[in-house]
Amino acid sequence: MYLGSHLSIAKGYEKAGQTAVHMGANTFQFFTRNPRGGSAKAIDERDLEALKRTMDAHHFGALLAHAPYTLNLASDKEEVRSFGRDMLREDLARMEVLPAHLYNFHPGSHVSEGIELGIDRIVSALNEVMTGKETTTLLLETMAGKGSEIGSSFEELRLILDRVAYPEKFGICLDTCHVYDAGYDIKDGFDRVLDEFDRIIGLSSLRAIHLNDSQYGLGSHKDRHAGIGEGALGIDTMIRFLTYSPFRHLPFFLETPYDDQGHKREIEVLKEHLIHHEG
Repeated sequence: MYLGSHLSIAKGYEKAGQTAVHMGANTFQFFTRNPRGGSAKAIDERDLEALKRTMDAHHFGALLAHAPYTLNLASDKEEVRSFGRDMLREDLARMEVLPAHLYNFHPGSHVSEGIELGIDRIVSALNEVMTGKETTTLLLETMAGKGSEIGSSFEELRLILDRVAYPEKFGICLDTCHVYDAGYDIKDGFDRVLDEFDRIIGLSSLRAIHLNDSQYGLGSHKDRHAGIGEGALGIDTMIRFLTYSPFRHLPFFLETPYDDQGHKREIEVLKEHLIHHEG
């Protein structure tokens, strides 16, 4: 099992790797740049080599880079879409210094112009940016359906995957809070929801999981994360995901409203529950 949280790389990749080890994690997620956009920090090759040594020593799983929230390939404004394409192109080039990892992004918001046009714009942007030579796998994140977000239904994500030029370079990151808030009952209908995901998208396309509880709950479309076991989903649902056989090889990332120390505590709690479950 690969379990980690979202960590800052402001002090370097090596420091983030050491922090992950300290909290009992064997992977982590990071923003490629300020989550509100802006220029990316120059990469220090020695810093990355130090991270790779830490990852090898502690048997890390795949890392997950998260695109800034300002990336909106479905925007009704061309300047926003152009900014997003440039940022995505730059991020993917930077990811090649840490090859064969994962890059997660929110599909986008159509603002007021409809899902169909929004998906057209997302697909067009991805096909313009992607070359097919990337070692990085791009992950579309499942969304809560807040406002005009695209990606709150499995069908919408499937429509994007069906039209990208290099489908082998894409996958899905399932956010437990988001899918529950979108109306998929993973608490009381776990098997039914995953069967639906498998039928529409395919479990083989699932490459990472954001493990978050939900403050508001089923069908709320609120996108408000709660601490593990502190929301509407509860600890049993979290453990259900961690112990589901097809997910054993996936990396899980906490995006709960806590700092590094709080995430360390949550990881300890999850591991304790896993010991009792397996015992």
